[in-house]
Amino acid sequence: MLGLWGQRLPSAWALLLLPCLPLLLPAAPSLRRTSYKPVIVVHGLFDSSYSFRHLLEYINETHPGTVVTVLDLFDGRESLRPLWEQVQGFREAVVPIMAKAPRGVHLICYSQGGLVCRALLSVMDDHNVDSFISLSSPQMGQYGDTDYLKWLFPTSMRSNLYRICYSPWGQEFSICNYWHDPHHDDLYLNASSFLALINGERDHPNATAWRKNFLRVGRLVLIGGPDDGVITPWQSSFFGFYDANETVLEMEEQLVSTLGLPPLFTHCPAPFWSPPSHRVQRKRESWGPGLSCALS
Repeated sequence: MLGLWGQRLPSAWALLLLPCLPLLLPAAPSLRRTSYKPVIVVHGLFDSSYSFRHLLEYINETHPGTVVTVLDLFDGRESLRPLWEQVQGFREAVVPIMAKAPRGVHLICYSQGGLVCRALLSVMDDHNVDSFISLSSPQMGQYGDTDYLKWLFPTSMRSNLYRICYSPWGQEFSICNYWHDPHHDDLYLNASSFLALINGERDHPNATAWRKNFLRVGRLVLIGGPDDGVITPWQSSFFGFYDANETVLEMEEQLVSTLGLPPLFTHCPAPFWSPPSHRVQRKRESWGPGLSCALS
């Protein structure tokens, strides 16, 4: 795992979460406050719950009494299991946590885990997620020659990986579930058993219900940046992606044309840190009933 991910370790990315936590876990107004909303953490590809031990320690130290659960499922190579299988497993794990939290929960999901969580929020018509933090997740897919791809498919490059990923056999790997080749859009739409469905890019009977379920989220926070080193294009973390000329279309174009949703409002009111040249700020707009978004 360490050799595959290098600079993109969860512990490093977790530092970007620290300024955000006051939004999710505000200071108690009095000593009579009994607890904060529970926090659920979902790890990414080749990760495990151990990868988030520092974040767990930080929340416990700064907000004592907060119930934090780092889900220990599909660790290591098991994270290559098909994403719908993972969604079902994580769903069974979060249901009892949500049932014990009538005031709602916060969801922090890293990398591939961000896609698992988005699917969870789409298929669960009774979820009570107050805040969904997508931490460097390929929300519009992945199209890049990264170390882990070279390790898994040593004879394939991004230009021909579609031959594997867009086959029934390839869709048995989680990575292929969100492999998004902009030069073979028809194959992607026909073969993708996961991303094309949760993006609403392919018609299916549950599309309207999934969109409605997702809009139950109170706050959406997207975190990513050009120094990511893995997510390609990095704007995929913000629902941006390549067109056929490998020109990145911004999130507003993607969300309107594929997800069928109005533009997000994307300026973060919290003191997120990012280099000034990398900070993205846009006009504040509403995305849906009770749903807001922060982008850094």
